[in-house]
Amino acid sequence: MLEGKTAIVTGASRGIGRAIALELASRGAAVVINYNGSEGKAREVEKQIRENGGSVSVYQCDVADYGQCGKFIQDVIKEYGRLDILVNNAGITRDGLLMKMSEEDFDKVIDTNLKGAFNTIRFASRQMLKQKSGRIINMSSVSGVAGNAGQANYAASKAGLIGLTKAAARELASRGVTVNAIAPGFIETDMTDVLSEQVKEASVAQIPLGRFGRPEHVAAAAAFLASEEAGYITGQVLHVDGGMVM
Repeated sequence: MLEGKTAIVTGASRGIGRAIALELASRGAAVVINYNGSEGKAREVEKQIRENGGSVSVYQCDVADYGQCGKFIQDVIKEYGRLDILVNNAGITRDGLLMKMSEEDFDKVIDTNLKGAFNTIRFASRQMLKQKSGRIINMSSVSGVAGNAGQANYAASKAGLIGLTKAAARELASRGVTVNAIAPGFIETDMTDVLSEQVKEASVAQIPLGRFGRPEHVAAAAAFLASEEAGYITGQVLHVDGGMVM
């Protein structure tokens, strides 16, 4: 259980981030919901956690903004006095074929998905090192492991997250801080809802378990990596993908 722990989940207003926030709260953690643009949805998650008797607060921050991240992490530590778990889930897509992809679409995805994780780790790790304990969990993707046509920017950002995870794991291990990544496959979220039936069928055909996963599957993996039981696991990439990338 996670009683007495403080957890930040970035991009927690919907999808996988929302499921992780709810799961960590159900295990006793005080959860900080971060959002950038979707305050209404973030407040809905906050309400659900409160109704279930959990401890929660909501912070707006664009993780791609270095200065905003510094203030955000500082404010959370001021409020709670500690920071035990950081889940870097905030992410965006701007899909398109490489030859047609604009510089802006490439930069925006890298800035949010990869630099955003660097920004939060940069400021959160100082507190964790001081505590001599902490759990950092970065949300990568099967796209970052195997690549995906039409997602050069997204795949690069998610592959970069794996490198960032391993480098940070080596740097922080001596002070009891673990850093791991989760690589979800096709999960039923807003992102997959927009796919055509044809694309969904083709995707399911690549998955040995023969179905899409649910956000709760990823949330359970994140809760495990955040727990005491995962204290001897660091620098790893846990695939939650139905066997899609073996």
